[in-house]
Amino acid sequence: MKKSTAHVLPFSSIRKTDLPYVGGKGANLGEMLSVGIPVPDGFVVTAKAYFDFLDSTALRHKILTELSGLDTNNSKDLAQASKNIKTAVMLAKMPEDLAKEIKKSYIKLSGQHDSFVAVRSSATAEDLPEASFAGQQETYLNVKGSDKVIKSVQKCWASLFEARAIFYRQENGFEHLKVGIAVPVQLMVQSKISGIMFTVNPLTNNQREISIEAAYGLGQPIVSGEVTPDQFIVNKETGRIKSKHISKQTWQLTKSGKTPISKAHQKKQKMDDKDIEKLAELGKKIEDHYGVPQDIEWAMEKNKLLIVQSRPVTTLNKKEEEVRTIVDDKKVSKYLLEGLAASPGVASGPVKIIKKASEISKVEEGDVLVAVMTNPDFVPAMKRACAILTDEGGRTSHAAIVSRELGIPAVVGSENATKILKTGELITVDGSEGKVYAKDVTATEEVEDDGIDYESLKTATKIYMNLAEPELADEMSAKNVDGVGLLRAEFMIAQIGKHPRKFIKDGKEKEFIDQLAEGMAKFAIAFDPRPVVYRFTDFRSNEYANLVGGKEFEAEEPNPMIGYRGVGRYIDDSEVFELELEAIKKVRNKMNYKNLWVMYPFVRTVEQLKEVKSITAAAGLRRSASFKVWMMVEIPSNVILLEDFIKIGIDGVSVGTNDLTMLTLGVDRDNERVAETYSEMNPAVLQSLEKIVKTSRKNKISCSICGQAPSVFPELVKMLVEWGITSISVSPDVLDKTRKIVYDMEKEVLKEKSKKKK
Repeated sequence: MKKSTAHVLPFSSIRKTDLPYVGGKGANLGEMLSVGIPVPDGFVVTAKAYFDFLDSTALRHKILTELSGLDTNNSKDLAQASKNIKTAVMLAKMPEDLAKEIKKSYIKLSGQHDSFVAVRSSATAEDLPEASFAGQQETYLNVKGSDKVIKSVQKCWASLFEARAIFYRQENGFEHLKVGIAVPVQLMVQSKISGIMFTVNPLTNNQREISIEAAYGLGQPIVSGEVTPDQFIVNKETGRIKSKHISKQTWQLTKSGKTPISKAHQKKQKMDDKDIEKLAELGKKIEDHYGVPQDIEWAMEKNKLLIVQSRPVTTLNKKEEEVRTIVDDKKVSKYLLEGLAASPGVASGPVKIIKKASEISKVEEGDVLVAVMTNPDFVPAMKRACAILTDEGGRTSHAAIVSRELGIPAVVGSENATKILKTGELITVDGSEGKVYAKDVTATEEVEDDGIDYESLKTATKIYMNLAEPELADEMSAKNVDGVGLLRAEFMIAQIGKHPRKFIKDGKEKEFIDQLAEGMAKFAIAFDPRPVVYRFTDFRSNEYANLVGGKEFEAEEPNPMIGYRGVGRYIDDSEVFELELEAIKKVRNKMNYKNLWVMYPFVRTVEQLKEVKSITAAAGLRRSASFKVWMMVEIPSNVILLEDFIKIGIDGVSVGTNDLTMLTLGVDRDNERVAETYSEMNPAVLQSLEKIVKTSRKNKISCSICGQAPSVFPELVKMLVEWGITSISVSPDVLDKTRKIVYDMEKEVLKEKSKKKK
């Protein structure tokens, strides 16, 4: 039978030229097998089988009916059309002859006993490369039994109409019924060790190096960031290992789920050097065959190296005529201090040690602000500084967040910068590496352009920005951003400088309202008509106490983090809360900027949400098509009772990963003695995030994330998109990077979903 008319083709008969019939994945697997690369065997249910399935049913008419006139920018309509088509595909009967052919191929592949297989999706088209559609369809792992394989094939067909797949075809002008889907069925590898290999160094783009990551068990935790793999750099020409970084691994993922690793093996190198060099040689062979650098998935089962996928690396950078400040290694003998890299970049300047907020006037343009830790009162000085250095704090501390927003280098958690350094001393802060050097050791170098036009990138997932400083609104609004997902009230109130209760006591409520409204308006005007989500004030009592007059109205608390804050405070002191409401009404009603929305922070109970909504409504602010009300999800009770909160009536939620992580793990991120336990990638936090996104999706409300985690962990961004998050809000310094990650993820959902289900 001709390949063009075949319904099922074994890997052994497939070559890279067969892409129109078997998709990119199938073509690569067959091609590698044909040249002696160790690939787990399998077969492909071809695109022809899919098209014949459509012709044997009434599905073409159903698909066209659902998609005719569909506005793919309307997320609700898009999701409903997707659901309707997928349901119809699953209800349609697969032709009996095709089902028998798949069953026969599976039995032949398995041998005497049914084997576990991966049933993967690979969209294709007669004259278009699969890369146009990569990652938008489903994959099913550890499938066993012919009936389940057949059902999984049909599920893969249905996934051709995932919402994101429909969106991208529409956006790129592809006709829905001309895009087909092939389904490779491949023997599962129950790997002892697995990982990713790039035949080019992905960090430096050095094509003379091969990068290998390795971890115990299946590979999904490497991608998700739950496990930090060993990392090896191999010289491509000599085949020798140039460098290695061995990571501690306490658990692994197997077919049975997560299993602990004995202490004796946790800190050991995962692979022998000889196996690393063998793997590098295999990667070089694959690259030589295809003629371009490759991104390769590999696994080791029973001491045998296997390649489960390979594709071209498409993210190599191109040079542009631009310079950046760097540390000049020739000028460096050693570094003075080391801390956490908190905001990228390098800057040199004289030290100004600030012990309290009242001293910030000492900081002049170009100084390095050095403090134990910053708070909102430090912001005016931070704007003048060329870099920030603190004794305490983590990458989500105030100093780190504001530095990234201002675009200046920062190193936090150095422990004793204020004790070692002296005011006036010239230092260099490397915010990318977390190091501080004596004197000016900066230099400049050409940077490389990645060749991407970030201004033209569009994503189905909205990319919002976290902002706080009104002075930055105009500049930031010019970027390729869909709005402000977190407008922090605290920074604006810190600039006002006086406790709201002091304004009330002095009979100057209008002055506070006008100043706060002025700050809000700068954002609303700059971003109009894009939404600006204003988070009501979430100062803690100790932070409020630092404002003028604050100590008169704030009692000292032993643990302000879980004390008098958030919605509970608004209910108890509604008079102050109503000042904020009046400022919002001024911007929305008097200035007519309807793009200003609101978000309630730290809502401990369902009853609190109900009550604060009543106060808001009584002030004349009610939910409508133009006025959205969101709630922060940052307390475990929010996660556990999310559906109950949603029933009270909200338009969306935004996850505050900073507080959620601290409260889930019971750890203070700014306490250096326990900070290493703090991780948004902890399985408990990840499970909460997954539940939040999927519950929101189920209840058809918006779901965003505004904590610092997406700015730090690109792998988390991938998971969020995979789960179905509607928007991601990040600090300005990682806006383009996040947009690109989401863009790629929306084209590669398939690969990530397949790994997450292992």
